[in-house]
Amino acid sequence: MIKRSRAVALTALAVAGLAVGTALAGPAGATVDVTANASVPVSVKSSVAPKFLSASQLPPHPTSAWTAGKVTPGVPDELLFCLEEALPGYDSSYRDFRTDLETNAQQLTIVVGSNAKADALAKRLNEETRDCAAKAERADPDVGATLKDYGTLPVEEGAHVYGVHTTTSWGATDINLYAVGRDGRTVTVVKWGQMGDFSDAPVKAFRKTTTTAVNKLY
Repeated sequence: MIKRSRAVALTALAVAGLAVGTALAGPAGATVDVTANASVPVSVKSSVAPKFLSASQLPPHPTSAWTAGKVTPGVPDELLFCLEEALPGYDSSYRDFRTDLETNAQQLTIVVGSNAKADALAKRLNEETRDCAAKAERADPDVGATLKDYGTLPVEEGAHVYGVHTTTSWGATDINLYAVGRDGRTVTVVKWGQMGDFSDAPVKAFRKTTTTAVNKLY
């Protein structure tokens, strides 16, 4: 059994061999500009790289500031366990966020060929997220997991927020928040995680972060 580390329990499962690394994602699209967002007409979105959250737009941590990594081609390990079966192999990029303690976050953004394909992808990602707790229990008898559905957000083509609490036989307890949102032919997934349970989840702040993430894409 894997020893407890800074990674959350679902990430530990992926490291144990359930994930296949970032090979699921092929080369990223254009270089991503992470400066402040501006209003972009739908007709030209296809030629503009989507923007990512900044560290200051994550749910505030009570004792540690967030730091943001570079925008990187591929898929973060923290999302592979729940979402790998739904992820396409092209035009995906992500940004990793950390605090000095156990809290971490990721934003994944995927650009597809049409609004219809993006809508289908968002629906599939929502399905995989809703199945994540059950999947964790099927994958490892030493893991218990519970899903909470925190509902939708009225932003662009919509967003949906979930929580997954995992426990392990070796005593780890982790809480993860997930959101799937869409703007046109671009889908974004935001994840936040730390040690704890549902009472430790900053749901209100995460909903705000998700709204910002979707609005900020273009």
